[in-house]
Amino acid sequence: MSEAQTTPFTEARARAVLAVAGRPDVAADARLLALGENAVFAVGESGPVVRVGRDAELLPRARREVAVAAWLEQEGVPAVRAAEPEAVLVDGHPVTYWQRLPEAVRPAAPADLAGLLRRVHALPKPPPGPSLPRRDLLGGVERWLRLAGDAVSAADAEYLRGRRDAYAAAATALEPHLPPGPVHGDALTRNVHVGPDGPVLVDLETFADDLREHDLVVMALSRDRYGLPEAEYAAFVEVYGWDVRDWAGCAVLRGARETASCAWVAQHAPGNPAAAAEFRRRVASLREGDAAVRWYPF
Repeated sequence: MSEAQTTPFTEARARAVLAVAGRPDVAADARLLALGENAVFAVGESGPVVRVGRDAELLPRARREVAVAAWLEQEGVPAVRAAEPEAVLVDGHPVTYWQRLPEAVRPAAPADLAGLLRRVHALPKPPPGPSLPRRDLLGGVERWLRLAGDAVSAADAEYLRGRRDAYAAAATALEPHLPPGPVHGDALTRNVHVGPDGPVLVDLETFADDLREHDLVVMALSRDRYGLPEAEYAAFVEVYGWDVRDWAGCAVLRGARETASCAWVAQHAPGNPAAAAEFRRRVASLREGDAAVRWYPF
């Protein structure tokens, strides 16, 4: 078993990987932008953004993300661009380098996301380079629960596994309303950056070739669970041109995403009381079938 699998993934661990990657001079001073599946650092005042993956299992996804960025650049889609052409494995962690985006001029709005999704959804099949997979929305559930360990109850873990299996089976029978094709896969406003030249897509690691509805159900769930104002959801629908809630399969993809989102929080529960509490809130609302319980971003 590698050190990456036995050492908790913390900011300190990610900084140590930066140092091993040949940047010992900036590892201590790099600014942490996010810590989730990846630790994301800004290097210096104008240096690249570096993403350090949680473990070696994410290396194929990191390689695909770099290839997707190159493909989107060829297609003229506004998106983050790689600063180096390859993902590398450093001390058991995938590392990628990205061009620094200019400072945001304002927060991204759902309508910005909708406009970018229209452009992505208009793309033809990608060339062989990116080799997009299906959107395996539930594929991370087992890994996240494994990382959670004893921080979540065995009963809750088994409950989520049961939901995962049920929704995975139901998803295979869905009849799409939109033509399938390339999707972002994690279409949240936090994955849009609005700079001086307009909105661009970031976090390309979940790009897939699947039902376009995967991208649209995210905002529907944000409206229902995360407090997205109705007016902002309506603006998203207006710009995109269709409301996924009118589709018969919406409840299945929504339920699958709820299951994945609940399990995703579990991996942060060890040593993090706030994550453990949020996990319990989410799983209890699923058990009780209470779709009105507010969830909080983590």
